[in-house]
Amino acid sequence: MNWKDLKDSPHRRFNPLTRDWILVSPQRAQRPWQGKVEKVAEPPSVQYDPDCYLCPGNLRARGHRNPAYSGTFVFDNDFPALVPETPPAIADVENLILARSEPGVCRVACFSPRHDLTLSRMKPAEIEAVVRMWMDQARGLAAVPWIRYVQIFENRGALMGASNPHPHGQIWTNSELPNLPAKEQASQEDFLAREGKCLLCRYLGLEMESNERVVCENNSFFAVVPFWALWPFETLVLSRRHLGAFDDLTPAEQVDLADILRRVTIRYDNLFENSFPYSMGFHQRPSDGQPHPEWHFHAHYLPPLLRSATVQKFMVGYEMLATPQRDITAESAAARLREMSEVHYLDRPG
Repeated sequence: MNWKDLKDSPHRRFNPLTRDWILVSPQRAQRPWQGKVEKVAEPPSVQYDPDCYLCPGNLRARGHRNPAYSGTFVFDNDFPALVPETPPAIADVENLILARSEPGVCRVACFSPRHDLTLSRMKPAEIEAVVRMWMDQARGLAAVPWIRYVQIFENRGALMGASNPHPHGQIWTNSELPNLPAKEQASQEDFLAREGKCLLCRYLGLEMESNERVVCENNSFFAVVPFWALWPFETLVLSRRHLGAFDDLTPAEQVDLADILRRVTIRYDNLFENSFPYSMGFHQRPSDGQPHPEWHFHAHYLPPLLRSATVQKFMVGYEMLATPQRDITAESAAARLREMSEVHYLDRPG
């Protein structure tokens, strides 16, 4: 039976990267919404905010002053979740009360000196500079002997926990492989051993054949709503070429990565004509010195908005206790995103 025979009825979809299932209930998509309504703030209107701790020249909470930077700017987080000086320790009571110390590095990466921008409003050359900054950070941190994974991510919008609207992301490192990359590694390793090919290379081939869930593409990257998407307008950015990490990007691929990120985020903003909140993160091979041929470089966009700029999707009830569930199918989400203009709604004439 083809999956299309199931698409209008409740069914489960399998995520081969995490080996989790998701319940899809397309018949519920038209139900009236009476859930929580959140206000989504527009980006700031000023290019410089004297009270912003990320703007050039301003003082941060612990007394450090930012330089008068004109491009990207990276600094060690003043309130880090992980610190490199953490001493080694382990607690183990019958393998049930189990804990291990976890050293790490946490950095803040400012994308632009302008307080009023987002990646979706930045010029291509400016986003290319952000990509090069990510590459430099990933390369430098991966070279530290005890660092096993470099996680580069962006939380955009107060709904996603970003307390400061200044355009920025974060870079965290771990001495052990975090949960989701570990799941993805196991799945990709098993698929390569079993099928003799890369899991995401083959998946991308299937998406290119069907073209149902492709949002946009360029010479080096595809953006798709994955078949197993959990978040309402989730997207997966995949490299066309099999590569494992930021360090493998050619100069042309750096330009194309900046291009695809800009086009995806413009579509997000245009979807509800608002500054669209999301969490975005790159997954790449571990930095343990091994070649990891199974790894395929990709990025996840996880946006919470459901039907408008004020309706947010929470994980509750059945989703927290049984299986994640969604009403909007990957195909319908991809169609809506595909239809969006690549001219930002704030930049339209008139």
